[in-house]
Amino acid sequence: MAAGKTTRARKRLTCSLALVGAWAVGFAGLAPSAAAADMRAEQWYLDAMHVDDIWKKSTGKGIKVAVVDSGINASTASLKGQVLEGVDVTKTDGKTDDYDGHGTTMAELIAGTGRDGGIQGLAPGAKVLPVRIGVKDSAYDKNAWDIEDAIRAAADTDARIISMSIGTEFKTDRMVKAAQYARSKGKLLFAATGNNGDKDNKRSYPAALPEVVGVTATTSEGVVAEFSQHGSYVDLAAPGKDIPGWCDAKFTQYCTGQQGTSHATAIASASAALIWSAHPDWTANQVLRVMFESAGKGEDWKGKVSSHAGHGVVRPNAHLTRGLGKPGDPGVSPLADENTAAAGGGSSASPAASASPGTSAPGSSQSPQDAPAPGSTVAGSSENAAKADDGMPLGLVLGGAAAVVVVAGGAFVLARRRRTP
Repeated sequence: MAAGKTTRARKRLTCSLALVGAWAVGFAGLAPSAAAADMRAEQWYLDAMHVDDIWKKSTGKGIKVAVVDSGINASTASLKGQVLEGVDVTKTDGKTDDYDGHGTTMAELIAGTGRDGGIQGLAPGAKVLPVRIGVKDSAYDKNAWDIEDAIRAAADTDARIISMSIGTEFKTDRMVKAAQYARSKGKLLFAATGNNGDKDNKRSYPAALPEVVGVTATTSEGVVAEFSQHGSYVDLAAPGKDIPGWCDAKFTQYCTGQQGTSHATAIASASAALIWSAHPDWTANQVLRVMFESAGKGEDWKGKVSSHAGHGVVRPNAHLTRGLGKPGDPGVSPLADENTAAAGGGSSASPAASASPGTSAPGSSQSPQDAPAPGSTVAGSSENAAKADDGMPLGLVLGGAAAVVVVAGGAFVLARRRRTP
């Protein structure tokens, strides 16, 4: 049965767009270059985002982020004391250990402390809650409704933010209803748009659901990466290229040079945690509206929303230290022109028809530092129309990409293929 289509009432730019200031100025000297065991030195975007200024205002304290992924290894140096009791929806052993390494990387990008040279999270005061799912061809791929069950499970926790560095080409009625349920519970949902923007650029779910914030990846030069999938479902952009992460589930080494909208999604989720921590009484709608209004845009930005970068590049510093962005009506969703419950209620979009689960289911004014850089461009600027939805069995893939250099315990080249949307 073919899955139904859901359309958001938004205007999209159909041209290449320059991104803003801090994302295009001064990046030349931020390439990874430090000692092998120091991951903080590999995280070029932290300096670009002015984290030292951000952390004087907010560290994400008091905010919990549900990480829907391959699980989380709570014993890594950077995550000790940062991981809460989670949920296993794979229906295997009931544990939330990470069988891949991907979920732990995402968790560290969000809330890692950076202890012992580990990955430094953008919101180190936040806590992460694992919601473990299976992926295609993994031993944990037992549940045909992993994404749907994971969204509902995350919605039933006290996590305010649901971070999903996953994606599939297919949606189901059950997925649509799960996202609506999560929004009705006041959750703020982020998901990876996918890494095939320079290939087939198929629409990715749950990112393309109207209740979910679709996140695309940018480079250290401040442009949208060519691999980032684009279309009407892109809402925000965040750093997603040349990011460190765990090489595999052995957790003995980090790899540098990873890329993907997965990493961007984790960083966008951490940005939301920083803002929400500073304004704990706000709703999900208000946090997201401030993220949209304070996002970095370029001097050639001719409209509200870009099909490559959405509302722009996340800049929590712009709000936290300079007050850019207004929360607005707590009951109005910035994702569409509609009224929602004050808690951040779900969309009124009609549900999609069910797809067969199958066996492959598991997926204002700017300061000088923010001045736009002349001549900046968006990589991969062709506007490919999103492919029609297809009611095929779900095939979930994690949103990371290749890692090229292993660090910690000696550096050497590693060619590792990661499943990418």
